[in-house]
Amino acid sequence: MIATKKSDAILAVGRRKSASARVRLRQTGTGKITVNNKVVEKYFFHETMFNMATAPLKAVDALDSHDIDVTVHGGGLFGQAGAVSHGIARALEKLNAEWRTPLKKEGLLKRDPREKERKKPGQPGARKRFQFSKR
Repeated sequence: MIATKKSDAILAVGRRKSASARVRLRQTGTGKITVNNKVVEKYFFHETMFNMATAPLKAVDALDSHDIDVTVHGGGLFGQAGAVSHGIARALEKLNAEWRTPLKKEGLLKRDPREKERKKPGQPGARKRFQFSKR
């Protein structure tokens, strides 16, 4: 049996809509963030998505102090950005309990519960109804 080296990484999971992100935060590093083996700026190419994904790091002023590897799947790019943000916030909270207050103040620790509503039988969509004809 081979003894495994205990890693200094903190693991967390973040979710948004149907996207799920597994975050591995290293306690030391240079601020390198990869999402699905791509640089975060390339994966979340839109400025809004990039800002959403890195919001927890900005909230605690830890942009250049930790290396983060993220595996994300499901949903669209904006949902994935929300999932990454949620996962990073949870990992930072595990790392330092004092960061809970600024993360919570920004609303980054709460999982957004909004999901797509299912389509109902006998109707064209979730809420839409067929046109009513009186005669």
